[in-house]
Amino acid sequence: MRTVKDRIRHTLGFEIIGLIIFVPLASWLFGFDIHSIGLIAVVGSIIATLWNYFYNLLFDHSLLKLRGDVHKTVPIRVLHAFLFEGGLLLLFLPMIAWYLGISLWQAFMMDITMATFYLMYAFVYNWLYDKVFPISANPLLSQRKDVVA
Repeated sequence: MRTVKDRIRHTLGFEIIGLIIFVPLASWLFGFDIHSIGLIAVVGSIIATLWNYFYNLLFDHSLLKLRGDVHKTVPIRVLHAFLFEGGLLLLFLPMIAWYLGISLWQAFMMDITMATFYLMYAFVYNWLYDKVFPISANPLLSQRKDVVA
């Protein structure tokens, strides 16, 4: 299991890097000024940051209970990303439509595009994060300095 400090590092890194990539790309793609897209992205990021922390905590506890470990295979990574983005899709749709003054259908299409970006980004980011900061099979071992994980 990951520590609270590690989960915070994971979440903040995910959101900051995601915003740096997403805002200019989305502004260009959707034709809205960078301020409008940026505001939606930042508000969405705050919501997603909170969701990310609690979702990953719940997901890891579920894996531990169901499988006995938190190792994520590629199929589990895919499921993890889809469930995460599906929850955000439901949260962001009304906000996008209201703020940009567009129809729910237009907001849905925009949200699907954003979710697709973040789905791919989440898969890559989480995979790389696990490579850079691997999870020890035994959380007690990861805290011992004399054991190489």
